[in-house]
Parts: sequence; C-alpha cells; structure tokens
Amino acid sequence: MNSPQRPSAPDAPKAASADANAPAFDTRDPDTAEFWDERFGKGFMPWDRAGVPEAFGAFAMRHAPCPVLIPGCGSAHEARWLAQAGWTVRAIDFSANAVAQARSQLGEHAALVEQADFFGYQPPFEPGWIYERAFMCALPPARWPQYAARMAQLLRPGGMLAGFFFLGATPKGPPFGIERSELDAWLTPYFDLVEDEPVSDSLAVFAGRERWLTWRRR
Repeated sequence: MNSPQRPSAPDAPKAASADANAPAFDTRDPDTAEFWDERFGKGFMPWDRAGVPEAFGAFAMRHAPCPVLIPGCGSAHEARWLAQAGWTVRAIDFSANAVAQARSQLGEHAALVEQADFFGYQPPFEPGWIYERAFMCALPPARWPQYAARMAQLLRPGGMLAGFFFLGATPKGPPFGIERSELDAWLTPYFDLVEDEPVSDSLAVFAGRERWLTWRRR
C-alpha cells in the first residue's frame, strides 16, 4: 500500500485579531474549563487562525511521522492536517465547547479529539512529539513548573516538545508571556534545545513575541 501523500505547506491564512469590543465574560480564571467554554461559546478566539501555521507544516514535513499529542488543542486544525498526512495524533482540551468545535471541523477524524485535563491525561500511545501551540501561554504562570515536569514525563528520551512559545513577560493574560530565561530554567533540566527559529506569520495577539522552539527530551 502506498503511504499517504503529505499535504504541501499551507499558505498563511488570514489572521484572526483580538476584538477591542470583546463580549462581556462572567469567568475570569483561565485555570478553569468554564473560562474557555465561555470564550469558545461566544466565538471570542483571537488565537484561532482557522488553519495551520507555516512553521508547523515545515516541521512536520522534515520529520518522519510519529505519534503526536496536542494539548489545549482548541479547534484542532493541526490535528486534522496531521491525520490527513498519515500521522497518529491525539488532541485534547478541557473545554467541552472547544472539543465540540474541533470535532465538528475534523469530520471523519473527530474521534481523535478528547475532552481531558492535560495534567492527569494518559495518551493511548507514547508521544514522539508534543506540539505546543498557545497552550503554555494559556496556563497561569503558577502552572509552568507542572507543565515542564508533565512534558518530561510523557516524552521518551529523544522525543520532542516542539512548537510556538510566547516570549516576554506580560502584566496579565492569557496569553501569559514568559521570559526566555525563565522558560530555559523550567525546561533545561529535562530537555536540550535543538531548534530556535523566528516566526513570520503570527496572529495579531502573538505578533513579534513568538519563536518556534524544538526541545529534545534527554
């Protein structure tokens, strides 16, 4: 049987932008599913590009397929892209509204999306790549040590934590920016940094602050 043809790297889609007149929200704690349910339910998703970023497609095409976990997947556009290219993928989000939206657009691949809390979730495979896309910066900073430790637990030696990191401290969030020195401090006990690349097609909410970083599990 011929292996499935990989999609070509996508053109940059039109960026979503944060609305200055955002809806009124009742929930203010991003460490709860209700916070994200409300934003997806009201269609306020300035982090959703309705497609996949250039650096993501380029990374996937220069690596052999392996099992991929996508935490905090949101609408899960990247999960669909990977599944169509023949990768094994599981995408999770602890927002029921996010999962419903992801499943609606994944079609035949809808079963790849689960509602789950990353910090207690056990994937059905050992990931070779965990894709970081606006997940760390959605977490309150107090969660970052847990983030680093859980990533290290889930990845085997040689496995990759790779994706977009939102750099530079922010007074509030989400997105919560992290200083590069602090990011290095949390991840270098477990990982070696093997790629550090600029990002040219950031959404407005992340513009000028993103780097594509690939961390290899020791």
